Amino acid sequence: MTLTSGRYISHEYDRMIVRFSMHDGTREVPCAISTSAMDYLERGPQVRPEQREAQFTRLRDRIEARAASKYRATEFEGTPPGIVLRGIDFRP
Repeated sequence: MTLTSGRYISHEYDRMIVRFSMHDGTREVPCAISTSAMDYLERGPQVRPEQREAQFTRLRDRIEARAASKYRATEFEGTPPGIVLRGIDFRP
C-alpha cells in the first residue's frame, strides 16, 4: 500500500529531530527526520527551534517522498518500528 501524509507531531530539541507520522491505510507509521537533514535540504543556515515546524512544512513533500521510499524498502528502525531520515538519505 502507498503511504499518505499524516501529521506533524513535534520538534524534540534535545534529540535534534522532528517527529511526524504517515499512514498506510488506517495504520499510523511513526517517522522522524534529523534537524541537520532538514537544514541540508534547504542548504541554508540552521533555523531556530521555533521555526522547525514551518521548515518541515516547506520540505514536507521531499521528506515524505523519502520516507515512503524507505517504507517500501522496509528500512525500519526502533521500537515501535518506524522510519528515521538522516542527511545521508537525501544525498545523491
